[in-house]
Amino acid sequence: MGRASKSPHSTHGRPGRRAALPVTAAALLCVLAACSDGGGPSDPGPSRTPSGTTGGPTTTPPGTADGTGPAATAGTVTPGTPDTESPVTQSGAAAPRCHTSDLRARLGRLSPGAGQRNFPIVLTNRADRTCTVRGYPGAAFVDADGRQLGPDPRRSPDTPAPVTLAPGASAWAGLTFASPEISGARTALPKELLVTPPDERDPLRIPWTAGEVPVGGNESSVFLTILQPGTGG
Repeated sequence: MGRASKSPHSTHGRPGRRAALPVTAAALLCVLAACSDGGGPSDPGPSRTPSGTTGGPTTTPPGTADGTGPAATAGTVTPGTPDTESPVTQSGAAAPRCHTSDLRARLGRLSPGAGQRNFPIVLTNRADRTCTVRGYPGAAFVDADGRQLGPDPRRSPDTPAPVTLAPGASAWAGLTFASPEISGARTALPKELLVTPPDERDPLRIPWTAGEVPVGGNESSVFLTILQPGTGG
């Protein structure tokens, strides 16, 4: 009787081996199916972002091939995206563009030099909110009938940058032309200088009291610079 219980052919050992198979198969199926609470191969768990917070599946940042570039953070602007009209603050809030109705214009003091006449065109924020200007203003000399004298000013090769204007703050752009008595250019006497803020259509009017300006002939070009902070004086 004792030897029969040790025999490898005993029928008492087979049921035990067969009973273990369903447990092993169930465990194998559990491993293959990821055995998470409601999660399967098409339902990955939340990934971990570089800041330590949980989020969705990670993506490759723009401009990188392997995802090793810097992670985007709130309040940043991706280079190469369309211009945002105004700079983005650290909080992510954008200051609106200054409209013509937000500004007043004046002509700063003459700064002569090297046969040239240089004037700052000053734009001041008269609104009760902060706004921004960026780039070149429009400018045109006009006579008493409102007709433009001479061609549009040419733009100096500068790099525009946004200028944020708090209420009462100013930005200025340089208006420059060769002295007509030296250049020999054909001249006219304007009544006003019309100044149009960047990206606006309605001009601001500045009475012109600085004498004749070149409108044709040799060295008659008038130049404008970009807007920058301050009054230029």
